[in-house]
Amino acid sequence: MNPYEAMDREGLLKALEMFAKNWLAHDGCWFLAAEEQLGMDVAMDLDARSWQRFAEAEARRIIEFLGLPKDGGLEALAKALDHRMYALINDQHAEWSSDGRELTFVMDRCRVQETRRRKGLPDFPCRPVGEVEFKAFAQAVDSRIEVACRHCPPDAPANAYCSWSFRLKG
Repeated sequence: MNPYEAMDREGLLKALEMFAKNWLAHDGCWFLAAEEQLGMDVAMDLDARSWQRFAEAEARRIIEFLGLPKDGGLEALAKALDHRMYALINDQHAEWSSDGRELTFVMDRCRVQETRRRKGLPDFPCRPVGEVEFKAFAQAVDSRIEVACRHCPPDAPANAYCSWSFRLKG
């Protein structure tokens, strides 16, 4: 018998959080191993390629799970962003522009950057990978979505993490 079938809601939520932390730890371990053996530039390139593939797959699974419409626009993207693995372990929110034509995603708490800061390490320069990741995720939801980085470590405001804006082309 699958041990999770017998768990109550609280137990399942704790298990989800554990899986998300394990997923993020694996990503970090993989990156460090690549950096140690191949150097930062190659590790960053491999990380971007990996995140592109993962973000597309994650978006497709979320779309299917939620029953979101194909090319569902920014509304579908907002729902999908709420269901990413990040949402289980990082605080995040989305904001709509006053005209409803732009969605801004804000990472309010980032476990990766907080861990690095706690260890006295500089922020991870995640913008290049984030640009690939968020574009792949958004365009898997709707190919008309354009993505722009508002800010991202290490160039984020003090005590801030990343922020991304999304618009439909045209």
